[in-house]
Amino acid sequence: MTLPALHNTGVLYRRILSQFPQDISLAFVYGSGVFKQHGTNQGQMEKNMLDFVIAVDDPVTWHTMNLLQNRKHYSILKLLGPNMISSIQNEHGASVYYNTLVPVDGRIIKYGVISTESLIDDLMHWKTLYVAGRLHKPVKMLVQSENGKLRAALVANLKSAVTASFLMLPESFSEEDLFLQIAGLSYAGDFRMVIGEDKSKVYNIVKDNIQHFRILYSNILRDCPQVVYKPQQGKLEVDKSPEGQFIQLMALPRTLQQKITKLVDPPGKNRDVEEILLQVAQDPDCGDFVQQGSEGCRTEEKMSCCRMSEGEAGLWKTVSYSSKKLLKMWKGWRRKPSVSQTS
Repeated sequence: MTLPALHNTGVLYRRILSQFPQDISLAFVYGSGVFKQHGTNQGQMEKNMLDFVIAVDDPVTWHTMNLLQNRKHYSILKLLGPNMISSIQNEHGASVYYNTLVPVDGRIIKYGVISTESLIDDLMHWKTLYVAGRLHKPVKMLVQSENGKLRAALVANLKSAVTASFLMLPESFSEEDLFLQIAGLSYAGDFRMVIGEDKSKVYNIVKDNIQHFRILYSNILRDCPQVVYKPQQGKLEVDKSPEGQFIQLMALPRTLQQKITKLVDPPGKNRDVEEILLQVAQDPDCGDFVQQGSEGCRTEEKMSCCRMSEGEAGLWKTVSYSSKKLLKMWKGWRRKPSVSQTS
């Protein structure tokens, strides 16, 4: 099954991607420079940074070639060579190596490089929920190889996002409620939502992109036996029985299951995961456990990734990027609608 893709990628994105080594298994571009967000106009979009993620089978070879083609993109870490750069990528943070604030074709971009193996691991198990979380939301897919395991993992990641969101929502809810919950998963536990990020970000992402979310999720929702999906009305009803919730909990990614069991199981008791999740399924606070577990998937990874990015990008780039994030947060606060406007 091919991941639903938004095919109007545009010449600009393909032209930028063509300037990198082409041994790529997956590449996409995302963010406020690509998709209109509520409260922004076309002029603002064109000034925003373009965010790329590039998955490669062999990071050492890819960085070797990219250092020859685009050496200026790298910070002082380029002096360590491709083997050390790949080691930093694989062993720290979210297994993504970022070059940021790179000028290309009149735009400022940042691009993260991840191994195909690490990407599949994150998509299947939510080990860091970093790239997996980005792929819960609409992206413009530029390259998608015929790798069967990768294609299956991309679809599994979307199904996991739906399942986790079902557990945190009431029995009946709207499409917008679901998409807000899904979009919020990748920000759960993210300290940027407290310092340095527009706190209205999730609402702004979903509000003007409902149709893009439908493209991603409509087939999954129609095929899911645990939900009654009424696309014409934009309404859904999910099975909230203990049996239904247990099935959903058992389908969650492994890392999220582990986070949930740690919240419930007393230290030293070491009960079976299935036994613990059966208990959670019968608990009125089941959704809260899933929410806290999702936050646990993100918090440690994000702090580690932030520390690594500072070393990669260089101090001046980090200061510049952080200042822009703080400015975005301030602007978001100023334009945030009142409760009556959003209800």
